[in-house]
Amino acid sequence: MKQSTSFSSSIQKPVRIWLLLGLVMVLGQIFIGGVTRLTDSGLSITEWEVVSGVLPPLNATQWDEAFGAYKVAASRQHEVLHATMSLAEFKWIYFWEYFHRLWARCIGLVFIIPFVWFLIKGWIPGWLSKRLGWVILLAAAQAIMGWIMVKSGLNDDTRTWVSAYKLVYHLSLATILLGILYNTYLHAQYGSQPKDFGRTKDDKVFYLSGGLLLTQIVLGGFMAGMRAGLIHNVWPVVLDIEGFLQLFSYDAANWTNYEANIAVKAWVQAAHRSTAIVLVIVFVYLAKRYVKDHSSSVKALTLFLGIQYGLGVLTLVYAVGSIPLLYGSLHQLVAMGLVMCFLHLHYAVRLMHHSRL
Repeated sequence: MKQSTSFSSSIQKPVRIWLLLGLVMVLGQIFIGGVTRLTDSGLSITEWEVVSGVLPPLNATQWDEAFGAYKVAASRQHEVLHATMSLAEFKWIYFWEYFHRLWARCIGLVFIIPFVWFLIKGWIPGWLSKRLGWVILLAAAQAIMGWIMVKSGLNDDTRTWVSAYKLVYHLSLATILLGILYNTYLHAQYGSQPKDFGRTKDDKVFYLSGGLLLTQIVLGGFMAGMRAGLIHNVWPVVLDIEGFLQLFSYDAANWTNYEANIAVKAWVQAAHRSTAIVLVIVFVYLAKRYVKDHSSSVKALTLFLGIQYGLGVLTLVYAVGSIPLLYGSLHQLVAMGLVMCFLHLHYAVRLMHHSRL
């Protein structure tokens, strides 16, 4: 997307680079979070120590204590999934959860310290400081939600992993945070302000399709949290005959017990895969509608859409016993890329509409 002659960015280049760095770090955090989930690493650290938790175990005694704490606090997961786990294997899952938390701490430092410095320098205008204030609040809420999610899987005699519902909250907050940050970066990079754009006739179709995209990500969170991708690994049909029959055998009062109630997983998988088909149709419509004026944005959107759909298929058909780490983690990462491509197209459409006024 070429910069419109209607705007020239008044935001200092260091601020724009800082925003881009923050955006990349948030994407990295989402990817690391996906790997942490797929490796069953989330329950390996049993305490939320914001400051002292910066240092991992440094000697054999500390490692034995950390392993022992995991066996007690995540006893159900350890007994069912990792009963024969060695200390070396525990260190592997501990690494991903530790890396996930350390990266989050680094994001906080990268955001807060330059933010204060740029404010002192007078490089951040009022509209941008308000936007970034929301970003910081969302990031704090995301950190708290992350611990609430982890806590849901600790000291629970019935659950072998974290609550799917809390995982969905965590993923949804991450998606919203990424979306707001990317939209803020676009405004800063191209010199516009959110108030510059009035409502257009195109907004409704973007709001509806954006809502569908967010719904699909939420359903993806349920797929991950309930491990619904481990059943009915067939394609291109949505469900096999067994899965189709399960749709009519679920107990509506038993939705929270999704580890035992396989019918719930069948419903979630059917919803996720059906919504994917609808989303492809909607995004193809968007591509045809806007390709003439926004070819580069449309090409990026359709490329990420195709990759994401393909990764979804690969993740499903190769999910034998466990979700494949490579395909599953990339599927989550590319979903965030798809969100950014969608927001970029919407921004480009609104920018062109403004330039024609």
